[in-house]
Amino acid sequence: MGFWTSYRLRIQRRRWLVRSIRKRRELRSIADRTPSINRDDLLLFSTQRNEHVRLPYFLNYYREKGVNHFLIVDNDSNDGSLEYLAEQPDVSVWHSRKSYKRSRFGVDWLNWLQLRYGHGHWCLTVDPDEFFIYPFCDTRPIRALTDWLDASSIKSFSAMLLDMYPKGRIDEQPYRAGQDPIEIASWFDAGNYTMDKNKLYGNLWIQGGPRSRVFFPNEPEKAPALNKVPLVKWDRRYAYVSSTHMLLPRGLNQVYDEWGGEKASGILLHSKFLDTFTVKAAEELHRKEHYAASVEYLAYAAALKDNPELWCKWSEKYINWRQLEILGLMSKGNWA
Repeated sequence: MGFWTSYRLRIQRRRWLVRSIRKRRELRSIADRTPSINRDDLLLFSTQRNEHVRLPYFLNYYREKGVNHFLIVDNDSNDGSLEYLAEQPDVSVWHSRKSYKRSRFGVDWLNWLQLRYGHGHWCLTVDPDEFFIYPFCDTRPIRALTDWLDASSIKSFSAMLLDMYPKGRIDEQPYRAGQDPIEIASWFDAGNYTMDKNKLYGNLWIQGGPRSRVFFPNEPEKAPALNKVPLVKWDRRYAYVSSTHMLLPRGLNQVYDEWGGEKASGILLHSKFLDTFTVKAAEELHRKEHYAASVEYLAYAAALKDNPELWCKWSEKYINWRQLEILGLMSKGNWA
């Protein structure tokens, strides 16, 4: 990378950080328990809107994995989720009525919270429908992973988004609060993925899976990106650029290949496709607060008219992380 490209990226990073500081005015603190955060706590950052039914399992899942404190932005929910979050003793929550789109889809808000509270902490940034899977996650907490990353001088850890879906109609089985969504959405595409390298930011750009296969069959290049870097040893100089797909400095995006072999990586089990999805998709299409004029939700609406089944004869049922490693979707690298 040339001098001028490097200089331009530094300027861009500073601009995102300044923007996040300005955007802090859009956040109103509802429950601030950040004084209880300890020096070595594992922090989770998220934005949410009307996810009350998902929150009980989401919070408990990450508590069991070792998250010590949740920092969540509520984007004007009206389903009781804000009140629910405010009651949780390990959650700090902020509220905003401002545009999700104009906050760069929540990135500005979270960049501010990470700048203010995340410095020096391992920070996990996920949505309420994303569940972090990593090598040995069935026997080791996230802290074991971050300790190994610290010992290996690794500052960031990747996880591909893996769309999960039920066998049969999406709305066939109702989801109950507190239930593991993977009990319903337990299938995934084992293949059907493409990868390309972003020359500017250095990250892999991954697309495919059921959203490409069903919703963008004729324009796969418009399918949502599946590459993410959700776990980072945060520094106040860092900034996410586009969701958790990439961040600056660009070296944090170098999360796959290394000299002598591949780096360890994980998976985010994405449980979007439950019976709640049709209503959620209609709401988001109406709000028009998502990327590229909500082209993703336009595709959902068009396809959902026929109540599509995402399951196909090549679908694979989820078992555990070792299965995903065998399929080449994640790797334990040299972590033994």
